[in-house]
Amino acid sequence: MKKFLTLLLALTMVLSLAAAGATAYAADASELVSDAFIDPLADWAQYDELIAQIKAETDFAKRTELMHQAEDILMATNCVIPIYYYNDIYMQKDYVSGIYANPFATKFFMYSKLDNGSDTLRLNLSSEPDYLDPALNSSVDGACLAANAFSGLYTYNEDGVTVPACAEGYTVSDDGLTYTVTLKEGLKWSDGSDLTAADFEYSWKRAAADETAADYAYMFNGIEGFPNDLAVKAVDDTTFEFTLTAPCAYMEDLMAFPTFFPVKQEVVESYADWQTSPGGWCQDAGNWVSNGAYVLTGWDHDVSMTYEKNPYWYDADNVSVEKLEYMLSADDTAIYAAYNAGDVDFIDSVPTDEIATLLAEENPEFYIVDELGTYYVAFNAKSSIFEGKTPEQAACMREAFSILIDRDYICENIGQTGQVAANAFIPLGMADGNGGFFKTEPVEEGYFDPYAVNDDYEGTVAKAIELLEAAGYEFDDNGMLSASNPIQLEYLTNTTSGHIAIAESIQQDLAAVGIELSIAQQDWNVFLEERKAGNFDFAREGWIADFNDPINMLEMWTTVSGNNDCQFGR
Repeated sequence: MKKFLTLLLALTMVLSLAAAGATAYAADASELVSDAFIDPLADWAQYDELIAQIKAETDFAKRTELMHQAEDILMATNCVIPIYYYNDIYMQKDYVSGIYANPFATKFFMYSKLDNGSDTLRLNLSSEPDYLDPALNSSVDGACLAANAFSGLYTYNEDGVTVPACAEGYTVSDDGLTYTVTLKEGLKWSDGSDLTAADFEYSWKRAAADETAADYAYMFNGIEGFPNDLAVKAVDDTTFEFTLTAPCAYMEDLMAFPTFFPVKQEVVESYADWQTSPGGWCQDAGNWVSNGAYVLTGWDHDVSMTYEKNPYWYDADNVSVEKLEYMLSADDTAIYAAYNAGDVDFIDSVPTDEIATLLAEENPEFYIVDELGTYYVAFNAKSSIFEGKTPEQAACMREAFSILIDRDYICENIGQTGQVAANAFIPLGMADGNGGFFKTEPVEEGYFDPYAVNDDYEGTVAKAIELLEAAGYEFDDNGMLSASNPIQLEYLTNTTSGHIAIAESIQQDLAAVGIELSIAQQDWNVFLEERKAGNFDFAREGWIADFNDPINMLEMWTTVSGNNDCQFGR
């Protein structure tokens, strides 16, 4: 029963207060929303314009100021409800070494070593991947698959620092706009054919183009001619040139990001429906061509994937593990059992009820690593639950949900690995692009007190009731939503135990004022597509930064972004 028994007395007191206050006038919702609030549907062009201004701004102090304004607008909608700032956990057998991750949750397996005599690394990252085409992927597990099967111009080393991959290096014009990249000599695709600068020209133009409909297409919007006339060109086989609209401090991170990886035009366009199904070429292991350390050779859908060493990779001499075998599953109990049985060597999730034991035992195979990202839940701004409400009333409804969530409980009892309760979307520790940090103090620099539901439970529930009354709801004498105006909605999540436990915790928190939350579970790849399509009311979300700059977590919410699950501006 979670912590409700210990709060029963306090709850009884606050219900009596709420009942007494139910006859008072309801506050005007427009008086309760933030000064930064804009209608997330009708007025979202203002946000789009602000993001464009940030992208063009060359005064870095002014740019930081504008990014704070953008986060103010985002948070004022209350569609994005941060829960905690991420860290990452995984388990790795003691005979495995050489695996590393960057701060953005991408894991690199190509330099792994096995001391058990095997030449095959057996892993689990998730269940059936949504996309293997690097231009179309938008999931963390998909990025890990891409980083080990494809190589961009740059990559990350074991220290999380960008280093050349297919590139030897680059020069930049005096105005900081034109990049001239020199490629390594002798680059090859996994089929032995030559890989040249023309492949990067094709791939970047393809990923940015409207017809490809890549979720991350907006990452190219700093390049002249975006989206359909991108200013990128192959000068010759080993010289690649592109021109920006404004200087970009994180260009190396973009060159290391999967959306910027090359794909082979001949293979992509050999798929019969390549124009209407751009990712179709890589759904069959028999049609697979890549340019990374490993190449896909087998795929038993929903069961397993096999990647084998690519002898044509530019650094193949330093790859000692010949094969990667991926177990495809989202059942973390089954995954953990397979790990303990010795059937897999590396797993990227652990059942929630096993974490406390692993920590108490100080299990040396259990790893906790820092990440830049935020676990959050989100509302679909177009959900039918907001029908008949003004934009301000809908925002008040969402804020009531937010403040009732006991983030501290989720961190301590479900996360259990030192997560910090979140009260802003931009995570702690993210650089501000001007030599400092975007925020450093978890309470004072956020948008609400994430601990208030425990520190002032009565006041928090009373505030939630005030917000819901401003949205037009009435409460009975017990401080619960009146039967004449219930709130019933569905929470969408994937099937991992930790996500389900968080859903159940939120469900119980919202029940404090009579909100009825049902929980729907979906397989990972289906879940991703349903969120993108806006087929949900309320859903679990998470965003690991793609690079260390707040714009990455702000531009994803533009109207045209494929990662705009909240449907802002639509």
